[in-house]
Amino acid sequence: MARVGLPSWVPWRRWGWMAVSFGFHRGLSTLLAPKAERAPRWLPACRQKTSISFLSRPDLPNLAYKRLKGKSPGIIFIPGYMSNMNGTKALAIEEFCKSLGHAYIRFDYSGVGNSDGNLEECTVGKWRKDVLSIIDDLAEGPQILVGSSLGGWLMLHAAIARPQKVVALIGVATAVDSLVTQFNQLPVEAKKEIEMKGVWSMPSKYSEEGFYRIQYSVIKEAEHYCLLHSPIPVNCPIRLLHGMKDDIVPWHTSMQVADRVVSTDVDVILRKNSDHRMKEKADIQLLVYTIDDLIDKLSTVVK
Repeated sequence: MARVGLPSWVPWRRWGWMAVSFGFHRGLSTLLAPKAERAPRWLPACRQKTSISFLSRPDLPNLAYKRLKGKSPGIIFIPGYMSNMNGTKALAIEEFCKSLGHAYIRFDYSGVGNSDGNLEECTVGKWRKDVLSIIDDLAEGPQILVGSSLGGWLMLHAAIARPQKVVALIGVATAVDSLVTQFNQLPVEAKKEIEMKGVWSMPSKYSEEGFYRIQYSVIKEAEHYCLLHSPIPVNCPIRLLHGMKDDIVPWHTSMQVADRVVSTDVDVILRKNSDHRMKEKADIQLLVYTIDDLIDKLSTVVK
């Protein structure tokens, strides 16, 4: 495991967040520095409609996606569980990429949104394949992956599988191993009942029904993709944003990820009053500034 430097807690009153830096690099100091002179690079604008395209894959569901062509590094947004490519964060990043002329891709998982496939047959492994298909078949050149919740788990798998193409990661409420962790925290009797019934009605305030129906087989399959039990072989720069009022995925999960990845260029940025979705204006602005900082950092090595 890589040596981890002593965490330095740095409050920034303007945003109301704390940053924990693992390793020594210019990224954190640059991110913390005021960027007033660069603010005009990204301004809210009237959103232009981008037509939906479909990635055809032999023997796999077709994936719906929207793509902006532009310069490197490109950015790919990987959504959360049951989320589609039209969420607040996905659209805000698109506007930012338009303003800078950077390539950008957002997409729907199999069984979600406009993509083909049956949601009940989807698994962490199948969604991992979706992410790799987007990287392999659509993305050109080096990529920064932005993963929200479940997408943060999958972005790490993508970085492990495609280290030459994935040059940086940004996780938002990164839900690494979360499906398995939440299941294992249930009482023994509840777990036995779910195993017998073959389905888990997982409570969620983000579902209209108040819960998500998850097949027991999906939970067991997800165990094969857990990462926190050993060092995570990802060496690129990583930024992990997390709300301290997240009642779905504890912010400590991002701290665990920071400790487990072998990269020494890792920042954990905590927002004291943000919840799991992290879609308030200040959250989105912080996300955009984080992407901007990584683009600057990579500009000397990415062409």
